[in-house]
Amino acid sequence: MSLVVPSPDVSAAPPSRRRWLLAFGAGLLLAAAWGSVVQTQFNLSAVTGLGVAVDAATRLRTTLQDLVFFGPIYAGLVLAAWLPAFALAGWVARRYPAGRIGLFAWAAGIGLVVAVRIADAVAPMPVLIYATRTWDGLLWMQLGSMVGGGLFAALTRSASRAAAAGRG
Repeated sequence: MSLVVPSPDVSAAPPSRRRWLLAFGAGLLLAAAWGSVVQTQFNLSAVTGLGVAVDAATRLRTTLQDLVFFGPIYAGLVLAAWLPAFALAGWVARRYPAGRIGLFAWAAGIGLVVAVRIADAVAPMPVLIYATRTWDGLLWMQLGSMVGGGLFAALTRSASRAAAAGRG
């Protein structure tokens, strides 16, 4: 007799869970791509500030390379920021559903700033991500996280309203 263990089938997940996961992935992908592009452009701006010419082809190639190689690392940082931030935002949003999108957007933005500053505190170099060395760069990266968090909340809004209607 052999034991057959069924493999998990993502398509068998309940629609609300699948929708939640897709929305989370979309928001995370947007925030990670945004942050990657921002950090690339800040780095290239610093290079041009040293008098090195950076043509459009080099700028595009570098941006694409950073999306592939830095993007996943930054996505991990965003994920670490979002998990506790979204848990808190979800808890508050159940009590104040009208502010759900704003709650998730602000939670994503504040969570990112906290995660970046914690990473900077433990990193051996002065800052982990060069763009976050200045408030301008940090705020541009925070904005991307906020847009991603808002996207997540918007894409899951009707599902959360339906769940709330079913409870009461």
